[in-house]
Amino acid sequence: MAERGSESRDDIVVNHMSNSGKADLRSVLVTSVLNLEKLDTDLWRGTHHWVPRTKRLFGGQIVGQALVAAANSVSEHLYAHSLHCYFVRAGDPKVPVLYQVERTRDGRSFSVRSVKAVQHGQPILICQASFHMQQPSPLEHQFTMPTVPPPDTLLTVEELIQRYLSDPNLADNTRQGLNKILADEVPIEIKPVNPPDFYRHVAMEPKTLFWVRARGHIGPGDMKLHCCVAAYVSDYAFLGTALLPYPNHRAQFSASLDHAMWFHSTFRADEWMLYECESPWSGGSRGFVQGRLWRQDGVLAASCAQEGVIRVKAVSQSKL
Repeated sequence: MAERGSESRDDIVVNHMSNSGKADLRSVLVTSVLNLEKLDTDLWRGTHHWVPRTKRLFGGQIVGQALVAAANSVSEHLYAHSLHCYFVRAGDPKVPVLYQVERTRDGRSFSVRSVKAVQHGQPILICQASFHMQQPSPLEHQFTMPTVPPPDTLLTVEELIQRYLSDPNLADNTRQGLNKILADEVPIEIKPVNPPDFYRHVAMEPKTLFWVRARGHIGPGDMKLHCCVAAYVSDYAFLGTALLPYPNHRAQFSASLDHAMWFHSTFRADEWMLYECESPWSGGSRGFVQGRLWRQDGVLAASCAQEGVIRVKAVSQSKL
């Protein structure tokens, strides 16, 4: 690692762990996924923790790591308020990702950073992130949070899968698929409000609601870090919302094309937040989804939007 000058800041994840104590070591998102290695000024290297069954890098990881790199180049009193990303190539899970930060602009209230995530000498993601000094305003409004059961009354994805696995009549291929899901070491916890039918017999409205939080303790700490964790969380199971109305089709290939996020209020990513997702449109082998992250007290924490490629194949009813 290159020596740090007197003006540079340490990695926000390392700072957070040293300030908050050993309890944070329980969160792999802090200790591994978002803990970048500094190679030089505005040059960082990230490694991988969880790789989806697609064998391509998880888009939320790349977005979260890019935001970590950008956040380390702005002053401590600035916080992320938005990011806009394009995924331009599939990520290779066999090699680290380099993050190159360009200091596009520093103003009195806003700072803008451009981040290029690179593998094999080529960009896999291009990200623009903007940071803002928090300021009071008399203009404040938001939508109303959906009325849903609280998280302590719902089952986790793992618990729901165990219920399916307890069925002695479960088909072998379905049992194998569910066991593969259980074997995934995903660093976030999810409690669906409207659990999907694993058999996919019934067409559903393109809307999903689930409670989500990072596994393990992060603490109140640095808001920059919680935004980076939320960026990671925001891409999980997001694009799949567009498939819910089509029980007789399966995704043969799907990939995120772009991802945008806006941060509205302070929050903790290691506490339950409601993720409200909906897909207002799909067509041309693409799907568009929008999402809102709500704190338990009804405050809107963040909003998201994404478009992705979805190529499907028909599946006969007998194979469901």
